[in-house]
Amino acid sequence: MSQVIRSQGDVWTRAEDASAIGSLRRTAVALAEARGFGEKDAGRVAVAVSEAASNLVKHAVEGVMLIRPHPESASAIEVVALDRGPGMRNVSLALRDGYSTTGTLGIGLGGIARMTDGYEIYSLPGRGTVLVMCFTAPGAPRPPLRVSGVTRPIGEETVCGDAFALVETGTAITVTVCDGLGHGDAAALASREAVRVFLDHADLAPAAVLERIHRALAGTRGGAVAVARIERAGGTSGADGAVSFAGLGNVSAWIAHEEGRQGLISTPGIAGHQAPRAFRQYEYAMPAHGMLVLHSDGLSERWDIASCPGLVTRSPSVVAATLLREAGTRRDDACVVAVRPPV
Repeated sequence: MSQVIRSQGDVWTRAEDASAIGSLRRTAVALAEARGFGEKDAGRVAVAVSEAASNLVKHAVEGVMLIRPHPESASAIEVVALDRGPGMRNVSLALRDGYSTTGTLGIGLGGIARMTDGYEIYSLPGRGTVLVMCFTAPGAPRPPLRVSGVTRPIGEETVCGDAFALVETGTAITVTVCDGLGHGDAAALASREAVRVFLDHADLAPAAVLERIHRALAGTRGGAVAVARIERAGGTSGADGAVSFAGLGNVSAWIAHEEGRQGLISTPGIAGHQAPRAFRQYEYAMPAHGMLVLHSDGLSERWDIASCPGLVTRSPSVVAATLLREAGTRRDDACVVAVRPPV
């Protein structure tokens, strides 16, 4: 049995003035009701989102919020709040009731945590805070937190030309990221076609999937595409997991671990237009506690995992959101995906 996850057209809302609080609350309640939440649970979502949005408005620098169906569960909601504010030196202290600070998300943080079905905070002093909240419908299990990705369109546009998709089986997770050439509707069309072909052929080896995507994109603007498969630790590869990777163009792929990161080799070209005669596939070892990260060139390659202490141990949603904040540029569409080895 497999699970399919794909990009959802993420909508990031700026939390810069009080009018944003009501808008975000209404968005959250509407999504909760659509996901089968009763009045009481939808109210819990509304209060937590309102409090988090209020803290962004009051204390954050460049605070934004994302409210969406949880990538790993049709019965859950994920809320991501991030900012470039002063950050917090002591998250545990900020979670205490009655604690107040001029730093981001200090007021009411303990109350926010109690209203969620799962939360995580990652904060870097002087650089900002990421808060991820999860709300599940009554009786639904919590999502496993193995994979996540986020997208963001260029500037003020509403359509993102980057896309991702994942297929998870019991022994492996196969993922693709496509960066449609340019931006806007034409780029998004290329990325959607890449995802469609990927989902049809995700059981093949990454190089074979990439070749089929390349052929299918001939009638589109084309783009950069990467396909990776990460196998569970302790499988046929031994104690560590394994990553098989094939890339065409400038989608970046990394194996991140506590000591640093290793780049994966991609072939120059444009899927749909310029490609080698034979598609190459490369094999890599995946540390048991490592993470696979793929991103479009809407993120700079200069992000440094060592400058984000403990980030690689956090959930994929926190990793993806933090890297978007740390390395994302507003001059291009952006997509980043983080994947833990299946267990």
